[in-house]
Amino acid sequence: MTGAAVTGAAVNGAAGPRTAAKPITGATTGTAVKPIDGTATGTPGESADDPATKAANGAAATGTKPGARPTVPPARTVDGTAIGPAIDRLDDEDGDDDAEGSTREGATATRTTAASRPTTRSRATGTGRRTTGVPQSAQTRAGRRAAGRDGLSRAAGRARTGRKPTQAGTRRDATRQPDARPTPPRGRAATAVAALVVAVAAKVRHWPGGERLVAAGHWVDGHVQTYLDGKDPGSLTASAWLWRRRRRAGYALLTTVIGVPLLTLALGWLFIPVPNADAAVESQLNTVSFSDGSVLARVAPGEQGNRQKVSINQIPLPVQHAVLSAEDRTFYTNSGFDVAGILHAAFKQITGGAGGGSTITQQYVKNAMVGDEHSYLRKFRELIISAKITQEYSKDQVLEDYLNSIYLGRGAYGIQAASQAYFNKSVQQLTPAEGAMIAGLIQAPSQWDPAVNIQGSQNRWNYVMDGMVSSGWLSPAQRATARFPATAPPRKTVNGVPDDARGHIYSAVKDELRSLGIDEDALVTEGLQIQTTIDPKAQQDAVDAVHHEMEGKPANLRTAAVSVDPRTGDVLAYYGGDNGSGLDYAQVSKQAGSTFKPFVMLAALEHDPPIGISTQFDGQQVAGRTVRNVEGADCSSCSLKRAMTLSNNVVFTALGNEVGPQAVANAAHQAGISAKLDNPNSGIALGNVEVTPLEMAGAYATFANDGVYHKPHLVQKVTTSSGEVLYDHAADQGEPRIDPKVARNVTEAMRDVPTYDGASLSGGRQAAGKTGTVQSHVDNQNNDAWMVGYTPSVVASIWVGTDDNTPIQYGDGRPIYGHGIPSDIWQTFMNGASQGTPKQTFGDFVPVTGTDPGETASGEGQQAGTSSASPTTTTSKASTRASAPTAPSATVAPTPAPAAAPGAGAAEAAPPAQEPAAQQPEAAQQQAPAEEQDVPTDGG
Repeated sequence: MTGAAVTGAAVNGAAGPRTAAKPITGATTGTAVKPIDGTATGTPGESADDPATKAANGAAATGTKPGARPTVPPARTVDGTAIGPAIDRLDDEDGDDDAEGSTREGATATRTTAASRPTTRSRATGTGRRTTGVPQSAQTRAGRRAAGRDGLSRAAGRARTGRKPTQAGTRRDATRQPDARPTPPRGRAATAVAALVVAVAAKVRHWPGGERLVAAGHWVDGHVQTYLDGKDPGSLTASAWLWRRRRRAGYALLTTVIGVPLLTLALGWLFIPVPNADAAVESQLNTVSFSDGSVLARVAPGEQGNRQKVSINQIPLPVQHAVLSAEDRTFYTNSGFDVAGILHAAFKQITGGAGGGSTITQQYVKNAMVGDEHSYLRKFRELIISAKITQEYSKDQVLEDYLNSIYLGRGAYGIQAASQAYFNKSVQQLTPAEGAMIAGLIQAPSQWDPAVNIQGSQNRWNYVMDGMVSSGWLSPAQRATARFPATAPPRKTVNGVPDDARGHIYSAVKDELRSLGIDEDALVTEGLQIQTTIDPKAQQDAVDAVHHEMEGKPANLRTAAVSVDPRTGDVLAYYGGDNGSGLDYAQVSKQAGSTFKPFVMLAALEHDPPIGISTQFDGQQVAGRTVRNVEGADCSSCSLKRAMTLSNNVVFTALGNEVGPQAVANAAHQAGISAKLDNPNSGIALGNVEVTPLEMAGAYATFANDGVYHKPHLVQKVTTSSGEVLYDHAADQGEPRIDPKVARNVTEAMRDVPTYDGASLSGGRQAAGKTGTVQSHVDNQNNDAWMVGYTPSVVASIWVGTDDNTPIQYGDGRPIYGHGIPSDIWQTFMNGASQGTPKQTFGDFVPVTGTDPGETASGEGQQAGTSSASPTTTTSKASTRASAPTAPSATVAPTPAPAAAPGAGAAEAAPPAQEPAAQQPEAAQQQAPAEEQDVPTDGG
């Protein structure tokens, strides 16, 4: 064969002519090759008759070197594959004893050939182990052939690298070859898992630090495989090797299942202390904070701070039994923790359920020491502390502490406080039926309070009473005569709630938490940390603005102020009055008056065809109709923007009739009003429906935010004392409700109102808004006054009224309008809230239809000069939209009545813009007859 040194391989055990060839550099040496013609071929240039060649050939033919015993050749098949061991007893150092180089080459070649043959003896190969892991006797013929070829290939590889064959009798190579460990057979599932692991590893490599993770995985896998293989896996048969791996995997799994929980319990026992129950319970304060984290209020829920502890001997035995019947009927016999119950609770948690499965000891630990978050860590801590308490406390001591710390509703902590709250008596005087009623409340005291849910409370009472009978604590005769006890009505408790304006914030927060699924029980048991959206500066600005403007005013006046960020729905300021435990006027529903006119404008813009803000209307009141304008609000032909600025009742009543009262109600809901607004009539255009200041702030915020609605909210985040997050208000994109172009047109319609009413903002800041006034049943007097307005980033809603719907008046008897005290409060607050912030604009105005009506108030405080004007007593005629364009004309505001406060005199109004006749409907719908109207006279 070309380029190969062929060294006298035996063919079928017969010796023939052989030639010892000098190895060629870079060629494989010592490889037995069967010649094609059955004879050995020599290297050109060397003669077989040469003495050295003859000696080498002789040594190669006999498999010996001079002076040594011959090597026993292996048995071979017809094609030359070795099927038996080749025993080589020659010393590898014989080359040093030979004088002739040709003889050494022949001997070395012979030994190398022998070492290359597969063998079962460790000293016959360089690696010292079998490569198949299966005895030759168990191999098929094809397998034996493959084994022989593999052996020859490895031997050839060692020869190419110049590595000496392993000396007979020496230890095996300490370095394991890559293919030394047999590959475990894999089924389909294992193959699929392996492929998945490879795919995951490929993904992980691209992570930051992914190479290290993969390397760590390989390190762990290597050690695991080494453990599973054990010592010298190559010496085992395949079946024995697989059995070893499976046996060791079982040992590891058993150790993990038993050892890890035991180790975890041991560490928990050592490092989890038993806390002081009294200190833990009394520290469960609810902390309400401003948006910046500063404390708004710290509230001790219930009567936690002054609860009265009683000894177990002071609690009647039937009351104790009632509690055991309700919560833990094996209390005196169980170990303090119910493993089956814990496993059941864990299963419920995995499947989406909640808690449960606790003994009284565990409940005591959970409520008084650990907290009530639903987590596996809490269950583990509960288990450890329960076990330690069982070892350190007596059962009576545990039950006493439990009954003195459990929350039982109505702000009552402990059985003594509950006895006073529900029956106005000491715990020693409770009957078995009364004790059973209280015991039935433990799991959900706010839900099963008889004053809230009498049926649920009775069901729980029956459950407890029947359990007492089945446990032998109550006779059947006593059960038959027992009746559900009557309870005292709930009484209000303050418990640290601020008694100023902050008290209303806390109450509003509690209401919002309830809507989020965080009930009263969580408030009084979990020590909540509640972060609100209230901005401390904005809140102080609101309080200061109200106090400043209301100073010296009649004492019967009440005020509410709410501010909202239109971009998020965050309530920035919330003022419902100075009496924190009294009525919250920010949540009181009152008639809206003219502040409802923007919703009429929205319905008109969305009407088919749309009615734009430049559309001209006849706004003069006429005898024979009940709808009247306030002094100075008449206009013979004015645009809707001008009518909004003047707060013209005649125009907006006609507009509301044209689009329809239901369309106005729908538009209000679309903007964010949540009141029902059922069966609206034409009076809805002038706000004869009741809304709250908070609702109005949220609805106007939709206009300010280009038609995107965010529900106003006060709660930003809620966490328990143990750090569990119960709620986190994630920033959202809001709900697009109004076309941005339409919303911008509504804003444009209100742009001149603050200027006309003397409430423009300092620094020329852009603002829009609307005043409103609700007429009283007393002639020439009003009941409610509003101002709702906004900049692009802040909305404020102001209401002024009374508790009993009596007329709202200044000290001298003059009536209060929306452009009076409410506008003053709004202006003061908005200037303070905007101070130090960049100026913002509402963006470009593009009319939905028609043209830009331009400015409709050319001077500051035109309406403010008529603040004392009362509605006229004349009636109005039917108002119709102008059927043809009118020539521009100046409208002069009337001179204030003699009783008016000093203010601006007559001022020239901007001329109404003409609108093409083609864009104007033919005629406006006539007003409803007077007997169908329910319209308050409103002059803004």
